[in-house]
Amino acid sequence: MTLTITKQAETYLETLAEALEIPPSRYEQAEKSYKSLGDWLHRDDSTVSHLDPDVFVQGSFRLGTVIKPLSNDEEYDVDCACSLEDLGKSNLSQAQLKELLGDEIKLYRKSKGITKKVHEGRRCWRLDYADGAQFHMDIVPAIPNGNDLRRLLEARNLDAAFADTAIAITDNEVLPQYFEITNDWPRSNPRGYAEWFKSRMGEVFERRRAQVLNEMRAKGVTASVEDIPTYRVRTPLQSAIMILKRHRDTMFADDPKNKPISIIISTLAAHAYQGEETIGHALLSILSKMRDAIEYDGQKYIIRNPTDALENFADKWETHPERADAFFTWLEQAREDFASAGRLVEHRRMSSVLAERMGRDLTDQVSDTVLQPTRSGASGLLGAATAASATSAPNVSFSDAPRNPKRPDGFA
Repeated sequence: MTLTITKQAETYLETLAEALEIPPSRYEQAEKSYKSLGDWLHRDDSTVSHLDPDVFVQGSFRLGTVIKPLSNDEEYDVDCACSLEDLGKSNLSQAQLKELLGDEIKLYRKSKGITKKVHEGRRCWRLDYADGAQFHMDIVPAIPNGNDLRRLLEARNLDAAFADTAIAITDNEVLPQYFEITNDWPRSNPRGYAEWFKSRMGEVFERRRAQVLNEMRAKGVTASVEDIPTYRVRTPLQSAIMILKRHRDTMFADDPKNKPISIIISTLAAHAYQGEETIGHALLSILSKMRDAIEYDGQKYIIRNPTDALENFADKWETHPERADAFFTWLEQAREDFASAGRLVEHRRMSSVLAERMGRDLTDQVSDTVLQPTRSGASGLLGAATAASATSAPNVSFSDAPRNPKRPDGFA
């Protein structure tokens, strides 16, 4: 397939991706929140401190693919896991682990003066922050599962390169195992997935991370390359995923049950990415190849977890075939929309083509920005991120209005 994109469309899509980026302070706010919980779990009188609790962020905040909500009424979903490193499946049931960690999270809530209750979801506990903060944190209880996953994969001659960071998680809809002490737990591997995702960004990521480091040092910030989190580096793959997520959100605003989940979009996009240096070429190339990593065995579609080939991210498509139809309909629409925009040279016409699927407020904002004779804003890859990182993250605050956790619809 021949990919055609004008220089003007490249500029437009670059500006579109920038408009979708969240402020670096949001990432710092999320980081401050989960580290605060980690400190609480390690305090002297913690009931789990002797179990070596490890709290870490996962999902889009870890991958650097968070986008601004469609409206101010929506919240950022900060997905975290808390692994009790010195526990194993033979020590307790999923229900006992969730209760053990839940008791500590409830005490944490009280220690912060939060009047609203912690809510239990299918796999997680949720802490809701104040409306001004505009985010909530979902904490998934977990225990290490690296050795078990490695044995499982190697016994089937499957790739176990990312197995060591795997975790076993709780799920109160998996019955009767949820209440039993058993080796049969749901599996996850957010750290392994993030490493795989980083490997797909390849040399582009390494070069841009080095550039960020040089910019930081030029501003007098002492840091090493390992100190730079993924979200501070913006690659064409990350930007393309952000654009695709907004296109998906707008297209399925009235049909949230069938909208393609983020983990599927991120996985297929990462498979399809071939190291393109610009956002426009990356986006069009990804869209042309997104189906390549989808298998079909004659009965069901399979999108394998790259860190656990036994997990199928499209498992719900078998029982809900309308979701498979929705994905392929969305993919064709995205191909048509961005191919049409990519051939244009007038930014206003690009906005007209994309307005219905990306939101007119967003496309008008992008048009206004690219048509300015001199674009204001940050220079280099760091931009506002460096300036924001020099200041402390906003104070954590909490809301009193109850909010029930929803079922996760994809963590990337």
